[in-house]
Amino acid sequence: MAKIDAFFKLMHEQGASDLHLISGQQPIIRIRGDLERIKYKVLDSDDVRSMLYEITPEEKVKVFEETGDVDFAYEIPGLARYRANYFMQKNGIGAVFREIPSVIMTPEQLGLPPVISKLALLPRGLVIITGPTGCGKSTTLAAIVDKANQMRKDHIITVEDPIEFVHTSQNCVINHREVGIHTKSFQAALKGALREDPDIIMVGEMRDLETISLAIEAASTGHLVFATLHTTSAAKTVDRIIEVFPSHQQPQIRSTLADGIRAIIAQVLFKRIDRKARCVALEILIATPAVRNLIREAKTYQIPSMMQTGKKYGMQLLDDAIMDLYSKGWISADEAYTKANDKARFRPYIKEAPADFTEV
Repeated sequence: MAKIDAFFKLMHEQGASDLHLISGQQPIIRIRGDLERIKYKVLDSDDVRSMLYEITPEEKVKVFEETGDVDFAYEIPGLARYRANYFMQKNGIGAVFREIPSVIMTPEQLGLPPVISKLALLPRGLVIITGPTGCGKSTTLAAIVDKANQMRKDHIITVEDPIEFVHTSQNCVINHREVGIHTKSFQAALKGALREDPDIIMVGEMRDLETISLAIEAASTGHLVFATLHTTSAAKTVDRIIEVFPSHQQPQIRSTLADGIRAIIAQVLFKRIDRKARCVALEILIATPAVRNLIREAKTYQIPSMMQTGKKYGMQLLDDAIMDLYSKGWISADEAYTKANDKARFRPYIKEAPADFTEV
């Protein structure tokens, strides 16, 4: 057993999401969103290096020593997979591990609205899961792909850096591809995927113009594409995608995106106050013909009002979802206020506004 495995087992027992091993500090784990130090000696750079290199593939060690950064996945059979990131910093080596559960939870177990499961059955189009780092995008995406795996008879290709949730082929045939090991880049994998008879393509992250362009193209040519992005709302996601392109291409991309988009899910994680757990608030945009028309005509500022009137299609605003969690007594008023888009709506429920002078 590798020496570092003891930390992973402790992390799993404590229900932690992340493990930090930083030269010059004690090991640290993140539990329910908060960092807590483990009662252990302060690690020097040699301690961290020896622990990390014990579990690191040789080719990844070479990449790390050449560039100062590397990503890969590490698995402890019967426990979990871990997404690893190594980096160099002032005091030496640092590493952060994110636990990826070996069991994929269903949308129902995650407490997601029924419309999320329906996304797995779409015949074609682009579905984007968005939100800040660590908000559970990968977990939601894995639940949707797993639902498709059970309900459809199709070919699913996933492109990730690194592979996170591992799906076993059920009714579908699933091929996992990892950037850097099985393919040179997201772009190369997406170009190849279009010749590999896919029905569903899952893109771990739309990082750049070419990846976004290929994802939109795949969605427009009859494939169902799932992807993630780092934005804070459904309307901002549309703007972010279009703004990546040069100005002379934007009208064409706006039209292509309007034709291909099917749904955008923006999510935020909250610490529950009624028990030791976390819960998610979702903003859901379903691309009805009216919504697609707003995208085509560059009127994304009208999307929130369209979402308010589109509840019968499964749409909901983030603030409505947050209010629902607060009304159930699951989350605190202070956290609801901090993470809401419309702060004024939650101001009456808190004693005093947090001291963030940048919020008007």
